[in-house]
Amino acid sequence: MPMGMVHLVRYAANMMLSQIDVLLIGQPKPFHADGTMSAIARAPVDRPVFLGKHGFVGDQVADPTVHGGADKAVHFYPAEHYPKWIAHFAAENFVHPLLDQAGAFGENISASGLLEDNLRIGDQFRLGRAVVEVAQGRQPCWKLDHRFGVHGLSGAVIHTGRCGGYFRVIEEGEVAPGDHIEQVYAAGHDWTIARTFHLLIGGGHRAEGAKSALRTLAALETMAESWRTRAAKLAG
Repeated sequence: MPMGMVHLVRYAANMMLSQIDVLLIGQPKPFHADGTMSAIARAPVDRPVFLGKHGFVGDQVADPTVHGGADKAVHFYPAEHYPKWIAHFAAENFVHPLLDQAGAFGENISASGLLEDNLRIGDQFRLGRAVVEVAQGRQPCWKLDHRFGVHGLSGAVIHTGRCGGYFRVIEEGEVAPGDHIEQVYAAGHDWTIARTFHLLIGGGHRAEGAKSALRTLAALETMAESWRTRAAKLAG
């Protein structure tokens, strides 16, 4: 995990309590020689920020056709993944400076405990004065490879399932670094981010018997609309 961070996660009756280690906001900036813009290079803030239905005030996306919107209002990424990525690059005798601090993966929130196999679609959390709900995992694209300057990183994210995810906003309100992340509702099913990501993005849809699971997932009302559509298409 990025240096200098102290993490505390508690679980009580299967409900999680953590805190926001770093809150990050970004604006579209030139990203590629072809003129492509991106807001992936978000920067930490040390003040409360209002969280509305479509994200934090002052945080924007460059391409709203694939980023942002109500189902992708807040991008979170588990701090626990950073040591794993550091080890991944170390195996290739490479130290990547982006991994020295939170924000390498374009996240708005860096925190411990928000692991893909811990969070279910539809789980709700109080985040400062706001309430958010898990909507989907984050599907990586070529911009992650370009940001890190390496080929195949997005594929490694898919292979490992270390994707992070998105919250939609149920109740708007101010959020600040250090605020608690307190689970207030546990979804009554076993569709974790990890399970849905594997089925929809990681190739699980090719397994025998997957169509039944895909149809069930397509009917999961708390999942992001784009992923429900994808599940329905894969189910045929």
